[in-house]
Order: sequence, then C-alpha cells, then structure tokens
Amino acid sequence: MRSDARLLLLAAPQVQALLAPDDVLAAVREAFILHSQRQGRVFPVIRERLATGGIFGIKSGDVQAQTLLGFKAAGFWRSNRSMGGEPHQATVMLLDPATGRPTCLIDGNAITTARTGAAGRLGLELLARPESKSLCVFGTGVQARIHLDLALDLLPALQEVSYVTSRRVPDAAMEAAFAGRCALLHATDPDAAVASSDIVITATPGGGPLFSADAVRPGTHLNAVGADTKGKQELPHGLLNRARVFVDDREQYRQIGEGQWMDKHEVTEIGDLLTGREEVSRAAEDVTVFDMTGLALQDLTVARMLYRRAVEEGHGTQVPWPW
Repeated sequence: MRSDARLLLLAAPQVQALLAPDDVLAAVREAFILHSQRQGRVFPVIRERLATGGIFGIKSGDVQAQTLLGFKAAGFWRSNRSMGGEPHQATVMLLDPATGRPTCLIDGNAITTARTGAAGRLGLELLARPESKSLCVFGTGVQARIHLDLALDLLPALQEVSYVTSRRVPDAAMEAAFAGRCALLHATDPDAAVASSDIVITATPGGGPLFSADAVRPGTHLNAVGADTKGKQELPHGLLNRARVFVDDREQYRQIGEGQWMDKHEVTEIGDLLTGREEVSRAAEDVTVFDMTGLALQDLTVARMLYRRAVEEGHGTQVPWPW
C-alpha cells in the first residue's frame, strides 16, 4: 500500500560497516561496463561555485533495464577544516523509477572515497606497468590515502613511495597511516619526485599544475583525480599532447576534467577496455593518463549494493514515507 511506503536511511557509520573493498570494486567495474555498453545513462553534471566559498554539484543517471535511478549531491567546502569537519560532503539518493519515490538516502562521503579509489585501482591494473617500483602521490587527504593504499595492494613490486604536500612540509598523519606498509618519504621537489617515479597519483583540490611536463619520463602512468570542476587543473600544459589518455567519460573529461585545457584530443573510455571494445597495447615508453571525473553510475551501483545488503542484514533506519 502507498501509505506503507518507507525510506531507508544509512548514516556514515552504517555505510562504513557495509562497504567491502571487493564489492565496491565489482560495482565500479559494472558501472564502467554499463557505461561502455550504453545501458547506463549519465545525465549532465551540475557543478557550481557558491558565495559561501563551497562548490556544489549533482551527478545523476539511470540504468533503465535494471530499474536503477538516483543521484549524488556533493561538493567541497574547504572552510570545514577550520571547524574540524570533512571538506568533502556527499549524499546519495536512490529512487523508484516507476514512481519517483525515494527508496534509500545514504551518507555519500565513504561511497565517494571508495568508488574513486576503486576506479583508480582499475586504472592502475589496466594501464600501469606491472613491474612499477616507484610511486609519487600528490596530496595527503582521504583520496590520496585510499589511492596509495590500493596501489600498494595491487602492485607488490612498489619499493619507493614519495608524497608531495602543498606547503612542502611533511605530514605526520600521512606517514603514520602507512607505517609498516611502505617507506613513505616526503618530497620537497615535485619535478624530481615525478622524474623518479613509475606511477604518479594526483589527488589534490586542483588548484593548478603540480609539476612540469618535462619531468614525466617515458613509461610513466598517471592517475589524475582532482580536476572535477570547471577551472580545476592538476596536470601541466603539454603533457596530454604526448600521452595516451583514458577517461571515465569523454564529455565530463572535456567539460570539467583535464580535457577542458585541451582544444582537441583523442581519448579512450576506461569502460571500453573492460568490455573489449578497445584494447591496450602498451609500449614500454608510453606515457598513459587516466583522468577521473567520477561517474554517477559509480555512485549508483555502489549505493545499490549497500541498499541490498542493508535490507538483507537489517541495517539502517526505516522512516515512514507515505504518499
């Protein structure tokens, strides 16, 4: 009965308890495959700067054949740090496509972190040289940490790991987080750190180029995470001209990703590699870039996985939502 309708609420602690890395990876892989097969639709992204200093956005989409519909409202509020809060804020909602009624409201911060990390892992798996021994990560926030964590899990040959901070000073919390996992060294010269790395991960707020294009040596793979809004940039001018570029979505890459700084450039969607529509034949000297702007389908497939697990295992809070 319509009057018996309920809305399931999943708060941050409940989401964290339900997130399993393998399940997230499978859901993100499915999202990219659905996108490649054009079974999943990605609607135009809303991404706007606010007078408060924050950035607010909405990513939405659906998979009609799977009755999956929803959106993520998210953004970045730098001033939250001064209040002891997380600057990234996200909320995901799943809806019944037959009626438009909401079925599940989920804290989206952990979803965003986990699904972006899983996408980065797929990028490394598909594009980085398996024998890679050195890695440099720009940033020390939640995204930098999960991308480094997953890279260490995936690539056992990694021996040298460096990190670069915006203020060029060491980050004790970052080093403590990876104590015992790797010898994490703070780098004060970004170009030197990049030049000595097989893999470069950029996970910053996207305030501008982080290093020189000439610092990237042949054979390097780069995962670019931070450019997801008009005006944001992490990679230097000239790098994409000599790289093989892979993206999660062509249009988003050109509108809000690193591609907004390029007039014309051929790119390959990562989902096409997973479905076999495109193949990677990586020469040893190739420079490859995976630019991640984030797909709504990633959020929705992960959210659906959480919703199903919560219902099966009795997690979350059911709220009456009559109509």
